[in-house]
Amino acid sequence: MFASRALRYGRGVRTLLVCALGALVNTSVALGSAQAQTPSPPGVVAAISPNELIRRAFDANRELAAARLDLERGRARLRQAGLRSNPTLDIEHTTGRLTGSPDERELSVGVALPVDIGARRQRRIDVASAELAVIEAEVADRERQLARNVLAAYVDAVAAIRELDTTERLRQLDEQMARVVRIRVEEQDAPPLELSLLLTEVARLEARLALLRGRVDAALIAVGQLIGAPQETLTLQSSQSSLDAVSVPRVLEAAVATALEQRADVTVARLSEQAAEAGVRLARADAWPDLTVSAAYRTNHGVSDLPRPLIAVPDTDHVVAFGASIGLPFFNKNQGARAESAVIVRQARVRRELVEQTVRAEVTSAFRRAAAAQTALTLYEQGVLTRSDDNIRIMRAAYELGEFRITDVIAEQRRLLESQQEYTAALTERYRAIVDLRAAVGLAGWQP
Repeated sequence: MFASRALRYGRGVRTLLVCALGALVNTSVALGSAQAQTPSPPGVVAAISPNELIRRAFDANRELAAARLDLERGRARLRQAGLRSNPTLDIEHTTGRLTGSPDERELSVGVALPVDIGARRQRRIDVASAELAVIEAEVADRERQLARNVLAAYVDAVAAIRELDTTERLRQLDEQMARVVRIRVEEQDAPPLELSLLLTEVARLEARLALLRGRVDAALIAVGQLIGAPQETLTLQSSQSSLDAVSVPRVLEAAVATALEQRADVTVARLSEQAAEAGVRLARADAWPDLTVSAAYRTNHGVSDLPRPLIAVPDTDHVVAFGASIGLPFFNKNQGARAESAVIVRQARVRRELVEQTVRAEVTSAFRRAAAAQTALTLYEQGVLTRSDDNIRIMRAAYELGEFRITDVIAEQRRLLESQQEYTAALTERYRAIVDLRAAVGLAGWQP
């Protein structure tokens, strides 16, 4: 009896199943090749690529802009470090008018010039140059971190959009099935409970769709915030090639070696150590005594004292004097600054070792996450999705023969879609791991 009823509606149901399941089963599950797009109103620029997102983030990020201003400050300090000390002009005038000798007066005009000994000026230049190099590396590290955040937000947004699309397809299929079951219930070929269960599932999917739409909006806002356009309606374009095609080291040891060689924060740590060593040399140079050379021209006007009855005659002397002033380092030999600079060197060395250790851990973690996700993807592709596809085809054929109810087919179809969602989650995890691995290694951007 049940078989005859199924055969009566088999042709119509088969049409619905072929249309709906054909779209689902043949849906590409590769995140890198899926179009991550949302409807955009007229006039809104669409299809923003990952590299364009990174470019816009570099232009709009205020924290990065503030860090780049540090470069100008560093260049100004370097310029200041290379300037020589200013000379001083000394003018002295003495007179005897106030002490009863109005004819006695003296004028002295001299110039004094501090002299940098112990290569102080060059040591100041070395320190300023090292500090400027540190700032440049710090800006590069901020760019690396910002690019990583943009790519991670991009992957999250694409994953949310794809999960929304998968759930929407499931809801549409359930609505199609509900129309078929409603007809069968009206013809008394199926119990009303089947329709009630199916409508409950449709309502559940609609509630999930509402949550997913909120998740998509939040993901797009996060991307917009990073590029300085949180209110802009974004349409994300999938990359031209999947992340698997993006070059990343395939061997862990090579990845670690590359990271230690070219990561910006490692460069910052090493340059900071070099700057600290330059500070030690400057502290040693500052321990040299201060030296000032001077030259002066003096003229002395007076009256010669002659015995009576001779009359006193004016007497004028013209003198050029040279001199030098040297500080005597009896007490202050810059001992404290030299000791502090030595501690700074040790401190910079410890920090550099910590950064290198952290880099090794980050690269190893991301590398193993990517490998584990790839293993999961292989298992899904070979042992889950293919079998679920075969199960759907078999159950559909069995339903046409009256061996299964529609709800059984829907349940198996839902398992297939859940498997696809799990596959998408594993694929997203792999791509996140690749993004983290590229950032950990020090590679920038999305393209090879």
